[in-house]
Amino acid sequence: MFKIKTLNSISPVGLEALDKSRYVVSDEIENPDAILVRSANMHNYEANPELLCVARAGAGTNNIPVDKFADMGIVVFNTPGANAEAVKELALCAMLLASRNIVGGIEWVRSIADKGDEVAPLVEKGKAQFVGPEIKGKTLGVVGLGAIGAKVAQAAVALGMTVYGYDPYLSVDAAWRMSSEVRHAKDLDTILTQCDYITLHVPYTSSTKHMINAATINKMKRGVRIINLARGELVNDDDMICALEDGRVACYVTDFPNGKTASHPKIIPIPHLGASTPESEDNCAYMAAKEIMDYLENGNITNSVNMPSAVLPRSCDSRICVIHKNVPDMIAKITSVVSGAGLNIENMINAGTKNLPYAYTMIDVSSLVPGLAEDIRSLEGVVRVRALQGKGPCEF
Repeated sequence: MFKIKTLNSISPVGLEALDKSRYVVSDEIENPDAILVRSANMHNYEANPELLCVARAGAGTNNIPVDKFADMGIVVFNTPGANAEAVKELALCAMLLASRNIVGGIEWVRSIADKGDEVAPLVEKGKAQFVGPEIKGKTLGVVGLGAIGAKVAQAAVALGMTVYGYDPYLSVDAAWRMSSEVRHAKDLDTILTQCDYITLHVPYTSSTKHMINAATINKMKRGVRIINLARGELVNDDDMICALEDGRVACYVTDFPNGKTASHPKIIPIPHLGASTPESEDNCAYMAAKEIMDYLENGNITNSVNMPSAVLPRSCDSRICVIHKNVPDMIAKITSVVSGAGLNIENMINAGTKNLPYAYTMIDVSSLVPGLAEDIRSLEGVVRVRALQGKGPCEF
């Protein structure tokens, strides 16, 4: 039996995907094989030696010590795209809120609610102060064309907007999904200088921190409206507030309010509702559960943030899975141990990227022999070895 620990309330849709004959799931499990988590902070979590993977039911992994876990041979998964529909809808809502001053209008109406019969005439007299532009015919810049950004771009085209998309890491699959009506921006400056609305859909990294700042804002059209449903740290709050006060930015919508942004009259602070739909929570939980199952049972890695992706269909029941440093000659050393044990290699895959310090190798072998995993584990540069027999760990 595999032991799965939950650190948050996880959608039953995800939990039901875990075969009860093979998985025991609880928030009280000790020494788990895997962890399902949403928002719980794991930076001070003491990982047990048996822990093989952590799956975040959501896209962001800021609450998980990704690099530390990589050093321990613990694979960290996320669920990109599972909440894409929910975030797309909120992005469209945010554009309308930023345009039409709907929030300000609602707050004003509530402030005169005690006027009784005078409310209706006061509304007709005062509504002009909340006039705002339509989005049809305006230009939208989408920064980041992953699962969410691509959906936002497509929907904005359907609403009659001119759409520019910028993503220096645009995948082939994402490009195929994109409408030909979405204009490709070759650099960020194209978005900054051409667009009436800018929406951010990129991860938070050292290179994207404060990507919206005084310098980038000064390149934008006066009166631009900015939507940030990705990560709060993408925007320099002090620079944004200055731009709002001098009118360069007309409105800023953020899904990550803080003490600086929560009360500003030109900022619409949404309480992190991007993925807060029952459908999104179900999708994320189900996807996270499936990632855990495929890794524990087959060794396959999909949607990991600290290990390369590697999927190898099972060609036989016996499989060796090795996490190791991404350095020359590792594959030769590993296969030498396998052949030295008198085993035939039926199939194998090795995956590594220049952005990650670790690589991953799976080898299907004719059989497993005692001591094989230990011999591979003794090689310099090897972090973790798993021997799988059928759909589970081998006794060796």
